[in-house]
Amino acid sequence: METAKKGFFNKFLNGVEKVGNKLPDPFILFVYMALGVIVLSWIFSLFNAQVTHPGTGETLDIKNLASGEGLRYIVTSMIENFTGFAPLGIVLAMMLGIGLTEKVGMLDYAIRKTIMKSPPWLLTYSVAFVGVMGNLASDAAMLLIPPLAAMVFYKVGRHPLAGLAVGYASSGAGFTANLLIVGTDALLAGISTEAAKIIDDTIVVTPADNWYFNIVSVFVITFLAGFITSKFIEPRLGKYSGEAVEVDVEEDPPNAGKGFRNAMIAALVFLVLVYLSVGFSWSPLRSEEGKVIPSPFLTGIVPILLFLFLTVGITYGVTVGKIKSGKDIAGYMAESMKDMSGYIVLIFAISQFIAYFNWSNIGIWVAVNGAEFLESINFTGIGLIIGYIIFTALMNFLITSGSAKWALEAPIFVPMFMQLGYHPAFTQAAYRIADSSTNIVTPLMPYMVVVLTFMQKYDKKAGIGTLISLMLPYSMAFLIAWIILILIFFYAGIPFGPGITPYI
Repeated sequence: METAKKGFFNKFLNGVEKVGNKLPDPFILFVYMALGVIVLSWIFSLFNAQVTHPGTGETLDIKNLASGEGLRYIVTSMIENFTGFAPLGIVLAMMLGIGLTEKVGMLDYAIRKTIMKSPPWLLTYSVAFVGVMGNLASDAAMLLIPPLAAMVFYKVGRHPLAGLAVGYASSGAGFTANLLIVGTDALLAGISTEAAKIIDDTIVVTPADNWYFNIVSVFVITFLAGFITSKFIEPRLGKYSGEAVEVDVEEDPPNAGKGFRNAMIAALVFLVLVYLSVGFSWSPLRSEEGKVIPSPFLTGIVPILLFLFLTVGITYGVTVGKIKSGKDIAGYMAESMKDMSGYIVLIFAISQFIAYFNWSNIGIWVAVNGAEFLESINFTGIGLIIGYIIFTALMNFLITSGSAKWALEAPIFVPMFMQLGYHPAFTQAAYRIADSSTNIVTPLMPYMVVVLTFMQKYDKKAGIGTLISLMLPYSMAFLIAWIILILIFFYAGIPFGPGITPYI
């Protein structure tokens, strides 16, 4: 791998890579953060620091985690902090369904067929759309879509690196855009809920709270990714004259087409049943007053999505012969849980950090005093949100894990912005667009090296600088477009999800 070493920008990128590589693994990082809260609580207690709770008016002392009382809390609460952490059960439940659908091959089949059967005039936008929607398959999309798109672009006489570029850019941005509610929504919503409890333990952020914004984002990012590829990336690359490398494409089972058709029929039947359960004033999943917002439907959106993915996954698996008994279903679901082992380990450390932050009252102290400071300098409007978006976009160059970064930021910014009147789900939406915009240009993204390897099959001289230069137009355009979109939602009063406005 060749890395450009000259020029200010490449020196900057090399510096970012060097600093970022020195950061510990996210699990160890949150262990250090938890230890830091313990030390900080001890320092605060030396000065008898206090804060007035904005909701109850109660005066709260900063509690010392390094005291006898603190030690008792640490020891007795550790298991409860872990098992009671909201995102854990939600995400694992979602991944039981999504994981089954992936393991039987249905998601891969849908991605491959959508790209490979697209007409040439629609190919760029099809790749972009599939890339954005690819987060249904979680991180697998960033490994599957770019090389497949490069191969298809070459076969229709277009530059393969243009296909790889739009595939990687749209897959990286897809974590803030989808027509469905997916695992990322559940994960971030759970962390947001835990952070909101610092101020108000009655506020719950559901996986559907950014849904409307995500749906609009799908079409904005799809159009933008396709437009940039056609108008900027392909003209810059010119005509491809190198040797092509075929990507090994796994053969589909004989009944894959029939399986996909049956799965879509099963999904339609399931959605009709869901509509009957919520579509009328007398439907059982509406509230007692006959409302959808709030209602058992929104509260139970994760189990509903779990059953949807199980329905389509089992239908496809049975049709293609990958599921022959209930034992196979359990086996595939167990495999999907193995893929979540790293997440479960990380959650153990994150849950302790947030619990210590809350118990010590440092979280509410930071929120109240931070909000008062921002009000004192009159920095409380939408400009504050845009500033936060830019801050998080830059943070992505040091911490690439979206869940780890939100777990770090949420306990600080969610309560602080709640003090200024902003809804946690609105702050979460601002976080998501910042995180997704710069995923594709940070050298620390683990999939960048893999995508670079695919790129070097078509251009042996390509380095990290080459890939980042291709990604920068997408990254900048996505960030600007998303800021404009969030401003439109903000000023037009468009809900970000069912019943969710920017303000509490």
